[in-house]
Amino acid sequence: MVRVAVIGAGAWGTTFAALRCANGPTVLWARRATLAAEIDKAHVNPAYLPGVVLPTGLRATASLAEAVGDVDALAVAVPTHGVRTVLEALAADLASGVPVVSLAKGLEQGSRKRMTEVIAEVLPGHPVGALTGPNLAGEILADRPAASVLAMADQTTASVLQRAFSTESFRVYTNDDVVGCEVAGALKNVVAIAAGMADGMDLGDNARAALVTRGLAELTRLAVALGGDPRTCAGLAGLGDLVATCSSTRSRNHQLGVELGRGRALAAIVADLRSVVEGVRTAPVACELGAELGVEVPIAEQTAAVCRGERSAADALAALMHRRPRPELHGLSPTPVPPPAH
Repeated sequence: MVRVAVIGAGAWGTTFAALRCANGPTVLWARRATLAAEIDKAHVNPAYLPGVVLPTGLRATASLAEAVGDVDALAVAVPTHGVRTVLEALAADLASGVPVVSLAKGLEQGSRKRMTEVIAEVLPGHPVGALTGPNLAGEILADRPAASVLAMADQTTASVLQRAFSTESFRVYTNDDVVGCEVAGALKNVVAIAAGMADGMDLGDNARAALVTRGLAELTRLAVALGGDPRTCAGLAGLGDLVATCSSTRSRNHQLGVELGRGRALAAIVADLRSVVEGVRTAPVACELGAELGVEVPIAEQTAAVCRGERSAADALAALMHRRPRPELHGLSPTPVPPPAH
């Protein structure tokens, strides 16, 4: 029986904790004591999952020390901009060697680090990994079939956690390409915003398909430049998540893109969603990485420009259509390349 703590009681953190609860002791940390009490006593999370009844066996607490003090694995589901701060706050109470898995999909602003890099920096000596893939919370809570990929360099630990996280309706695969999985998971949010903009302008299925496909090429170029395996990007973390996130009305990134395509301002959309939309923060970081590595990221560039209010969604998509003609496989390497030297 693997004892698991899930840090972050948003929609995905709560969903994963409820899912994982079927396999053994699970505790969920919520920042607000009132929310922790609602989850622990009333078995509801009205702030993020209204109308959903959570398993009675799921415990919740607002104390980080209580959450992590006696666990065998830690899953971190707070938004990317809060990961470092939360990890620093719990570091003293986490036993040595406990594996830490990121559930967040994004890149840290400023440092441009992936979440596993942030974890390794704040919690040295802990096995680190990332769980990613097409995992829309609402469908998983409804017990509909889904698959995910657990990316870890330590495959022995990955195998243990694979069994601890899998259920009859949630199938977990393993992959030792942590870089590829994390970059794909982060960049798909940016592509989802762009696809949403096209849907918001009612440009049709062909336009969405083109954005998804070219988005896959873009995230693959960046993943490979950072040392990832291009095959990973054709898997659950890349293509799988793109298909789900770029077409589902349950996707916050896609929803935000739709509203941008309709001409609404970013601040008003975010206020209505009342949730973090990771693609907004990831787009400028992807642009910075692209410039540093000499990798073209036109979808990220145009998405970032729209989010900053520098151009309209219509102008951004027109700019993508009028880029210089080139071969379809331009910039794509058929084999993995070593990571860049630092």
